[in-house]
Amino acid sequence: MARMHTRRRGSSDSDKPVADEPPEWSDVDEDAIEERVVELAEQGHNPSVIGLKLRDEGVQGTPVPNVKLATGKKITEILEENDADSDLPEDLRNLMERAVRLREHMDENPGDHQNKRALQNTESKIRRLVDYYRGDEVDADFTYSYDTAKEILE
Repeated sequence: MARMHTRRRGSSDSDKPVADEPPEWSDVDEDAIEERVVELAEQGHNPSVIGLKLRDEGVQGTPVPNVKLATGKKITEILEENDADSDLPEDLRNLMERAVRLREHMDENPGDHQNKRALQNTESKIRRLVDYYRGDEVDADFTYSYDTAKEILE
């Protein structure tokens, strides 16, 4: 059992139902979906938010429950093809935003030991994720620091 930074158990074993084709009621054209994905990305939304918007608002009023089933491509793949993807993977960017927020909080509240640990844990996750993406999504010589994170997120 993999534990990260707490004694609690993870929420493994929660799988989506197996489906190999989109439901009949969602028959949106592939090109229309791809156009909408790129449009939402240009508005500044990240892939997970784009997925939620397509599920809730849909394309031309028809919900798209699963972009990969409907188009055969993941949202990130569609964005890469249309040069609309961000320079950092979404999970890494979110962790960096969190670390920057925590660091700013720590500067104002140096006695907050609970958040000091949260910052250490977050930065540890970032370093682990950078190693995972190194050479592929992230430069081979990239090293995480608060200053580089702040620079990237501006």
